[in-house]
Amino acid sequence: MVRILLPAVLLLIAFWVYSIVDCALLQPTRHRGVSKPVWLLIVVLLPVLGGILWFVVGRGRARPPVVPQAPDDDAAFLGTIGSISDQDERIRRLEAELAALDLEDLAGLDPDGPGPRDPRDPEPHRPGAAGPAAPPSPPDDDADPRGPHGPRA
Repeated sequence: MVRILLPAVLLLIAFWVYSIVDCALLQPTRHRGVSKPVWLLIVVLLPVLGGILWFVVGRGRARPPVVPQAPDDDAAFLGTIGSISDQDERIRRLEAELAALDLEDLAGLDPDGPGPRDPRDPEPHRPGAAGPAAPPSPPDDDADPRGPHGPRA
């Protein structure tokens, strides 16, 4: 009887120590049910039953690592994109808006086309604006062509 009982007790002690070490070293994110310190108390205070509960209930399975995917490989992302008909409708709407803007611009232009624009004017004259653009100021006749500081030495 001692021949059977002694190895069984040694196996149960080894199982108990293994379950304590496994519970203590496992990441807290893989503990199910209660927190890590509570599981340690359960395993230590209930030697064999606590170890069995730990392996059956408390130990969570390893989750596969999340592999980042390119957007075109992600089915969830592709599901959020509108269908081809939605894109076609949006293109038709934008083309209609551009055509309306072109007609608006053509209605206000001179037959000869736009004149030269003053580079100092921050915003060119648009048809229908409050008034005509100011003409460029004539150059001073007394101005020195070499600049305001006179000849360079």
